[in-house]
Amino acid sequence: MSSTIINTVKEIAQPIVEQEDMFLVDVELKNAKIQEIWVLVDTEEQGVDLDACARVSKEVSFILEEKDLFNKSYRLNVSSPGLSRPLSDQRQYPKNQGRVAKVKYKKDDEYITVEGVLMTVTDSQIEVKPEDDKLVVIPFENIVETKIVPKI
Repeated sequence: MSSTIINTVKEIAQPIVEQEDMFLVDVELKNAKIQEIWVLVDTEEQGVDLDACARVSKEVSFILEEKDLFNKSYRLNVSSPGLSRPLSDQRQYPKNQGRVAKVKYKKDDEYITVEGVLMTVTDSQIEVKPEDDKLVVIPFENIVETKIVPKI
């Protein structure tokens, strides 16, 4: 049931998010006293605009109410994924060039993790430069997880 709801929310949110020059990263349902729907969005170049999130929230909420998907109270949240979440869409990589990333990838039959500066992003691969200065080229299809390491 929840995967059906998630897919329906994605179908509703996708065109609305795109109207705001953003893209849909994910939709999550969290069950609590009041069910929470998280619509996670991002942009290819700049950061996510709070006003754009508010507009998306208003439009998505209107359609959800119209479709009567939830038989109880719910809370709709529209937000960027945040730094703690792994990059899950290839379009998130270019704007993170120059930042430190921790990339877990598969090479042959083993998993390797490298941490370094995300130097280059192409349509097919990324290049990460660890502290030892030896550039690591990783095809997108081999990436298991990429997290941006925040500067403190």
